Amino acid sequence: MSVQDVEMDTVDEVVDAQKKAAEADALVLADLKQNFVLLERAVATFESRFITRVLRTAASIRKRLNAEILSQAIRDVYPRDAVDKRRLLKFLGKDSGVMDVDSDDTTKDNPQVLPEIDLYLHLLVMIYLLDKQDYYQGILLSNETIHKIQNLNRRTLDQLSARIYFYYARFYELTEKLAEIRPVLLAAQRTATLRHDNDSQATLLNLLLRNYFYYNLYDQADKLVSKTTFPDTAGNNQQARYMYYLGRIKAIQLDYTASHMHLNQAIRKAPQNTTTAGFQQAVYKLSIIVQLLMGDIPERSIFRQPVLKKPLVPYLHIVQAVRIGDLSTFQETLAKYGDVFRKDKTFTLILRLRHNVIKTGIRMISLSYSRISLRDICLKLHLDSEKDAEYIVAKAIRDGVIDAIIDHEKGFMKSKENVDIYSTNEPQSAFNARITFCLNLHNDSVKAMRFPLNAHRKELASAEALRERERELAKEIAENDMDDDDEVADF
Repeated sequence: MSVQDVEMDTVDEVVDAQKKAAEADALVLADLKQNFVLLERAVATFESRFITRVLRTAASIRKRLNAEILSQAIRDVYPRDAVDKRRLLKFLGKDSGVMDVDSDDTTKDNPQVLPEIDLYLHLLVMIYLLDKQDYYQGILLSNETIHKIQNLNRRTLDQLSARIYFYYARFYELTEKLAEIRPVLLAAQRTATLRHDNDSQATLLNLLLRNYFYYNLYDQADKLVSKTTFPDTAGNNQQARYMYYLGRIKAIQLDYTASHMHLNQAIRKAPQNTTTAGFQQAVYKLSIIVQLLMGDIPERSIFRQPVLKKPLVPYLHIVQAVRIGDLSTFQETLAKYGDVFRKDKTFTLILRLRHNVIKTGIRMISLSYSRISLRDICLKLHLDSEKDAEYIVAKAIRDGVIDAIIDHEKGFMKSKENVDIYSTNEPQSAFNARITFCLNLHNDSVKAMRFPLNAHRKELASAEALRERERELAKEIAENDMDDDDEVADF
């Protein structure tokens, strides 16, 4: 093969690649135009499901976005002299005057752009800047977009506004300036509540809780939760986040039962795919520690899931140390993975497990020995003195962890005979807990059901038409009866 043939093959490959790229860009533009049509239909029919369809395509469009596609879409939508057009093109690094002469025929007759389409294009540019890691330009654009939202009061903008607020907070979080936007988020949350904007209300509540947790302001987060009501009609993603934040608050407040319940709901409501792997890992890490603090041992199958297997290795060692009641292993694991636990913000909760490790060790000792000296307990649990062992054993007896007595004079612990658990109220309590869980699951499933907006009006219209038809039939029957009476009279 000659050098000329190789060069020709290379040119053909480049041409084919350019054609494929042009076709891909054309497909993205076609998808954007279809979304513009859906937004116009949503405004005309006042149906939020069309906007939901538009936002569902955001993930697929995001992977194929580039500056050329966005600039072309902006030029096609906005009039020639629109201020928003020049601003958006400037954020994309495009000159608004280069293509205006060529595209004059297509843009001069464009009507006023709908606010929904305007904010949708702002949202796409914000996503593009986020993926490009141009955070400071993203902050400028998001500030302008939030100002536009605050001056509008349209229910068709609710879902778009919620998504824009999310990226607005994301830009500030990545630049470590979350404290600056807290007043803006609080004011927006109050406005969304007054306007019954459930989508923005749910998103803003989660953003505020995330803001408080970023600075470890758990008391303020608890006050916010107590003073607000999370909307029941919010999507599963927002509900999962809210349940996770509630679980963190309850865990800090020592209410481990409520925390475990909220974390289970977060796990159940979160999408089970690789896209949400980070959220699943965060929830499971906290859930494992909460279960240990409750005195339960997590199932082994949790640590075998592909998404969770590697991130949960430090927590597996903690579980093993608690399960066998080995205090020295627990301390070694805590020293080895301390930085990981601090990064996950579970270090404080894990420190509370030290007493659980000791209680587990005492329980195993009570099951293994009917009588054992406090000195031997001190040696087995690696405690400092016999007084510490005596105090810990007494507390375990008072808490109901073990059924034993302490002989203070002779210095030993004597275990009592095991009682049949079925003669106590424990089975009844466990059965009641399972029934409560099933009922809550049923209630959540019913609340999560969604129906088309204003579908009942169609049923009312058909029912009204049916009544009208019945009245006409009754009138015709009455007229026929009168005609029959006349015929009988004539006869």
